[in-house]
Amino acid sequence: MEKIRRIDAQHPAPALVAEALTALRRGELVIVPTETVYGLAADHQNPLALEKLFEAKGRPRDKPIALLAATFGDLERQGAQWPPAARRLAARFWPGPLTLVLDSPAGRLGFRVPDHPVMLALLHAWGRVLAVTSANRSGAPPALTAAAALEALATFVALALDAGPATGGVPSTVVKVTGTQLEILRGGAIPAEEILAAIK
Repeated sequence: MEKIRRIDAQHPAPALVAEALTALRRGELVIVPTETVYGLAADHQNPLALEKLFEAKGRPRDKPIALLAATFGDLERQGAQWPPAARRLAARFWPGPLTLVLDSPAGRLGFRVPDHPVMLALLHAWGRVLAVTSANRSGAPPALTAAAALEALATFVALALDAGPATGGVPSTVVKVTGTQLEILRGGAIPAEEILAAIK
């Protein structure tokens, strides 16, 4: 069966969102569009799905997968520590291409509210966080199309939502916030000077 489903980037068809939800609930992996690059999503509460995600990526098990949600409240319920600087950055850049790395009961994790209608529709319908990482093998360039993502990961993936080429083309900026300390772990879509200006 053809795994790619073409979906309108601005007005995603509910039936296609529902098909992706069904796959995720079965513990399958789904390729999803974001405003940065294409992502690979899994149910973060399903250990077998997470194991499949690490295997698909070729990613070390000690390198956690970021959690994405439709709202700040959904992320806040994960129990992470939210220093004032993290809250300011979230208020300024979410939804958007910023991943905040915070201390949580599950260890240090990345959190993001993305800014793509298809991804947001999926997250709203899911109703909680999803584990999402870039849809490529670890160390390989990020996938800017669903076809490129599927070519790299086809044997692990049940479904790919194709919303056209990724408009951002650059991964999210990753910022670790611990207390009053801030560290940019990965440069990305948001320049460092904008990050620093937002917390002054």
